[in-house]
Amino acid sequence: MISAVAETYGIHPQTLRLYERVGLLKPSRSEGNTRLFTEGDLQRLEVILALTRDMGVNLAGVDVILNMREKMEALQKEMQELVAYVREHFDPGAEFPSHALVRVPSTKIVRSAKQRA
Repeated sequence: MISAVAETYGIHPQTLRLYERVGLLKPSRSEGNTRLFTEGDLQRLEVILALTRDMGVNLAGVDVILNMREKMEALQKEMQELVAYVREHFDPGAEFPSHALVRVPSTKIVRSAKQRA
């Protein structure tokens, strides 16, 4: 509930309402319309408070940082899925270094006659 969360983090309940109003937090609601904060909401609140209190970031900046963070996490997940797919479908017996998708043999660059002119 909002009062318990506000007391735990040493902030005013209006601050939590503001964070919700500007879209930084999205707590669920009970049947009685009471805000219910999940563990994920609390972790997000801790990040918001760290950015605003410790680093002096304004709420617009917090929004940008949180959005970029979510995009980076999504891209990282997609990359991990791609690596798993490549390993599974293209050469299941090969061992790949953890930092490479596939091994590429070295090649020689040869200029064509058109490039020489």
